[in-house]
Amino acid sequence: MRIHRLEVEGFRSLKKVSWEPGTLNVVIGPNGSGKSNLLRLLEFIQRLAFGGLKEYINRSGGFTNISWDGESSPIKISSLLVDLSIHKFHQGFPPFPLGEQLAILYSCLIQENVPYLPIISEEKIFMQPTPPLSFMPKMLMANRSGEDLSFFLLEEEHKQDSSFLDKSESILPYYTTNLNQYSVAPWALQGNLKTWKIYQYFDANKLSAVRQPAITSYEKAVGSDGYNIIQVLHTLYTSDRNFESDIDSAMNAAFGNDYEKLVFPPAADQRVQLRIRWKTLKREQSALDISDGTLRFLYLMAILANPEPSPLIAIDEPETGLHPSMFPIIAEFARECSRKSQVIFTTHSPQFLDAFGDRPPTTTVAQWQNGETILKVLDGERLSKWLKHYSLGHMFMSGELEAFD
Repeated sequence: MRIHRLEVEGFRSLKKVSWEPGTLNVVIGPNGSGKSNLLRLLEFIQRLAFGGLKEYINRSGGFTNISWDGESSPIKISSLLVDLSIHKFHQGFPPFPLGEQLAILYSCLIQENVPYLPIISEEKIFMQPTPPLSFMPKMLMANRSGEDLSFFLLEEEHKQDSSFLDKSESILPYYTTNLNQYSVAPWALQGNLKTWKIYQYFDANKLSAVRQPAITSYEKAVGSDGYNIIQVLHTLYTSDRNFESDIDSAMNAAFGNDYEKLVFPPAADQRVQLRIRWKTLKREQSALDISDGTLRFLYLMAILANPEPSPLIAIDEPETGLHPSMFPIIAEFARECSRKSQVIFTTHSPQFLDAFGDRPPTTTVAQWQNGETILKVLDGERLSKWLKHYSLGHMFMSGELEAFD
């Protein structure tokens, strides 16, 4: 499920933003331009599907901390347009007829009712045809307005008693167990939002938990903070030959032929360790001895080389702690991953941008203007012509990307 368009008003520095990402994206801008707020917005939208919105807002410091300029003004997701092609890559979702031609359009209005108590006053879910079915009308599938709640099946309205619904929560978490007889659209939207993977922080310091032996468990997806990186590497590296080959190829490209393989010797109390075997060393290198950069590189590879990636993967500043020679490897794996998932990077590194060479991703420039974040997607055709003479990194450093129309 891919985002085609995202429009939001009043969320942090995103006062009024419209964004149309591609399948592989780099959002670039200087520190303080609001790039990370875009990932926080994706996390916020995902929270609507999980439930616990009130708790999320309280942990964020209250409604004023996540609203525009601390004004307690409403947060409006005016348009989230995602496609329904969920059956291609993800198990657990049944095939959907015309899934390539239909999309879900979601909108909601969130405001503060009393201090620290958010309420969702409006929420709508549409089924929206896309080419080649654009001639078909947009169909309202769910509508929430104040106390009123309705669902539509074959254009027939089914009104619901909304007393069961927490005003501080979206209808999406309730849909699977209470309302799924009416439409596949809210169910599909909720299911896919829950599987988004948004990575904003990875602790690789010498005392971090990821360097310790991990409880042995079968895990195939890296958690949002990378806490389970050893379990995921152990699961996939020892059970999937293609993943093992991809990791070995990436490590050889990054560290040369001295790298041999990853090994996972058992530790006490049903725990497993991560070690790296080098050809020139007799002793395997433990996770405690691995450099921060090496561990971060393995973290990124475990995400991007995953044989069953999430439908959306967003990573904040992947270049952190890495040598620039690793950037082209990450770019190549991201390009391959984007065949199955929508990949979004935020960065302020011109060298990371240059790693994509003459096949640029969808490039969005984040700018800070008059206290708000402005997002500008660069025109791909014009950008390709410029790249015959200049690199993306050069254009960013010179300020030409910001002026590019």
